[in-house]
Amino acid sequence: MTVSSGQVVRVAVTGGGALLGQGILRALRQSTLRTVTTVVDVSPLAAGLYWGDEAFLVPPASSDAYLDALRALLARSRTDILLIGTDVELAPLACARAEFEREFGTYILVSSPDVIAIADDKFATAAFFGAHGFAAPASALAADRDGIERIVAEHGFPLIVKPRVGARSYGVSLVHSRAALDDALAQLRDGLVQECIGSDDGEYTASGLYFDGRCDAAIVMRRDLRDGNTYRAYVVSDATLDGWVRRWTEALRPHGPANFQFRIDPDGVPRVFEINGRFSGTTPLRALAGFNEVEMCIRHLLWQEPIMQPNVRRITVLRHWSETVVTQEQVDALRPA
Repeated sequence: MTVSSGQVVRVAVTGGGALLGQGILRALRQSTLRTVTTVVDVSPLAAGLYWGDEAFLVPPASSDAYLDALRALLARSRTDILLIGTDVELAPLACARAEFEREFGTYILVSSPDVIAIADDKFATAAFFGAHGFAAPASALAADRDGIERIVAEHGFPLIVKPRVGARSYGVSLVHSRAALDDALAQLRDGLVQECIGSDDGEYTASGLYFDGRCDAAIVMRRDLRDGNTYRAYVVSDATLDGWVRRWTEALRPHGPANFQFRIDPDGVPRVFEINGRFSGTTPLRALAGFNEVEMCIRHLLWQEPIMQPNVRRITVLRHWSETVVTQEQVDALRPA
């Protein structure tokens, strides 16, 4: 943890095959930092593995060998900071963060286990906002039939049915009748029912950065979704919404970034339906607008540079597919961490 400003920063990024991990790598490319980048993933066919300076394979995060593999990587790579590019790695690294930082002198950018648990659980997310005086969608677990009946009576259809734990709209249904509601819940092991807020063309994704007891930078983007991911994003200049994001972030108290997805109800109040206690898939889109949260976090952690609100460009981002071409020799050359 002794790297100086202006020196080459050794950054490790997990999840080279994930939208999140690849987004972190793209934000690094857009930054002014001089980096040596190590990318890790479970599969040799993860495109992001071929975007860095070196690449390694690790076992799945659910494996008992996962943390040992990262230990081996950090022991020999002299990494200054580790950035996490998949959801499944957050919980084990949140628990191991203090030990890893002490043992290897590497910053692990991950929030506390409590923050990760709140963000991972959609029902806990709603309860968190309610407990802190913020608006959230009315929510009930599948087993709470009385709670579901109250939501039906108070809000009517359509309603949202989703997994209690999940991401990128997997398993999410918009139901318009009681029969569809029952059918959707029957498809989920641990389902959740929520009122439907607003419409698809009024969905927002936002980021706040929290260090030293406050949120000093925030950005809001309206988005269009395809298959659960943002494929068009529009930077929003709205001081009121920015203020909400700062208050949410300061209530959550992440270690660095937090992502909030919300819609605005008929009374003009934003209601968050999902938290990501990490960078998000729209991180590189925000960097294009001048809000490079990856660079800001690295500069703050390594060099104690203050987090300051950037001048954000009001742009529209149109996403598209791209390709990474590799040879069989490159694939064969990958080795375990």
